[in-house]
Amino acid sequence: MSEDVKKNGTRAHTPDLDWSQVRETMLMLEVATGQIEAAMKDSNSSVDVLTDSFTTMAGYLGMISSSLNQLPDEGEVGETKKNVMEAASHVTGMVHQSIMAFQFYDKLTQRLAHVTHSLAVLNDLVGDRGRIFNPQEWVMLQQKIRSKYTTVDECAMFDAVMDGTPVREALETYMNGMKDKGSDVDLF
Repeated sequence: MSEDVKKNGTRAHTPDLDWSQVRETMLMLEVATGQIEAAMKDSNSSVDVLTDSFTTMAGYLGMISSSLNQLPDEGEVGETKKNVMEAASHVTGMVHQSIMAFQFYDKLTQRLAHVTHSLAVLNDLVGDRGRIFNPQEWVMLQQKIRSKYTTVDECAMFDAVMDGTPVREALETYMNGMKDKGSDVDLF
């Protein structure tokens, strides 16, 4: 391990006169950001495979339905056609539900990207002795973080917390609002 890495790493186990809770906080923010980014990268590759698979399945289901439509509706073939068409219709519905789940996943990853951005800009502010004690810098940080939110509900939750509402209460209000909206998906 190089001296720079040791110098920038934790000193909580061996504090000296230069030890700082601010440096320790910054280090923990960096770890949290790294963990979120690693989780997003790992899951993105899996979701990409699933998305491609479901898109391909939807295409094959379309081809199956087209082929089945060319078969006669009467007799034994007609009965088989009807059964296969019902099964294909059911599978098509499941594929569409899965695609919606991927859209929710996309929304989740965008939120996590906002969190990593927020942690990074917070880390920058906390680590800058020329800015950390300046209230205007904190206002600008809050504005920068709020500007990343993409929905009215997210902005309302942020504003509520900034106005003094406990985080758990603001989150509960936000989550209840999401339940009331049902399965609406914001595509961005």
